[in-house]
Amino acid sequence: MKLSKLGMLGLISLLSYTAMVVFSPIAYPGYDWMTMAVSELSAEGAPSADLANRLNSLFGPCGLLSIMAVCVAIANVPSKRFRVGVYCFAAMEWLCNVGYTCFPWVSAAPNSHPQNVMHLIVTALVVVFSLAALILISLSAKKAGQRTLGIWAVACLAAMLIGPIGTGLLPASVFGLFERFSTFSAVIFNAVLGMYLFMGKFDKI
Repeated sequence: MKLSKLGMLGLISLLSYTAMVVFSPIAYPGYDWMTMAVSELSAEGAPSADLANRLNSLFGPCGLLSIMAVCVAIANVPSKRFRVGVYCFAAMEWLCNVGYTCFPWVSAAPNSHPQNVMHLIVTALVVVFSLAALILISLSAKKAGQRTLGIWAVACLAAMLIGPIGTGLLPASVFGLFERFSTFSAVIFNAVLGMYLFMGKFDKI
């Protein structure tokens, strides 16, 4: 199988995550997506945890296979900045999958609970790696003439920044809405990288 075909797994990862976000609330009576975080759907003790984990089962494996295939494909790309950006994004994907698996949110515990503290630390690291990756990729993609990929990176970067700004400055009644800007931005960009791999775009960078 050609390496480029693995890029389709990025799209499958996005679809799996989207299915979890959209359909898991069915099994969570009283869940309000406008005010509650996505992580609460799969939190320990949440009534929707089993359904969420089933729907999200392809998110991690497919996302990791896709981004690692991208890492192989861009190994000889002349732009060092671009390579570092992709590697940062891959590190974020691994951190996200391993970190959240080891430290899922405990719905019945306060934020000070050790497992919830680790969950928040993982989240902070995921955001840092994501921001670094999107900035580096947006700058190097533009310089390399890959304007569309640069636009995608900037758009996802803006969405990632809108998330914490919105949750920090706006009322709690819209917390869930803005939190989804952050969570979906990285998942969407992973799918974008996968499609670039699938279409052979990295050969032109």
